[in-house]
Amino acid sequence: MSTGLDRVRDRRMGRLDQPREIRRALVPRLYYDPEAFGQFSERIARFLGTARFLVYMTVFVLLWFAWNILAPVSWRFDPYPFIFLTLMLSLQASYAAPLILLAQNRQDDRDRVQYEGDRARDERSVSDTEYLTREVAGLRMAMADVATRDWIRDELQHLLKELENRRREG
Repeated sequence: MSTGLDRVRDRRMGRLDQPREIRRALVPRLYYDPEAFGQFSERIARFLGTARFLVYMTVFVLLWFAWNILAPVSWRFDPYPFIFLTLMLSLQASYAAPLILLAQNRQDDRDRVQYEGDRARDERSVSDTEYLTREVAGLRMAMADVATRDWIRDELQHLLKELENRRREG
């Protein structure tokens, strides 16, 4: 007879003769496409790194200042210390930093894949070059055994000179 302690131990040890209990999630899983989210974060990161974004943010902040300083008091929504503006800029920065990091990580992954492809291509290039070097060396060695036109011409000229020398002597 198993006690409650045995059941707890068996659950921790992971008994293989019994099916696992199905865990129910407290929050339902939503469909999440990491590739689409990654592309979205890269577009945002690219935009955040442009001069256009800096101009837009500067204009936005200047308009915010102008509205809250020059508008009638009843229309102002964020008086002088501009706490709401600070909160909004902090919120924007808190979202921008992780999105930029995500985009950088994706770029690092692409660079790593490209680097591995380049390395494989370089290795194939080196092995092809070594193979061609061996083939050229083999051809050179084989050509040393083959009578070339220049070699035959040189040999014939040498024989002609020998014949002429013998004729003169004899």
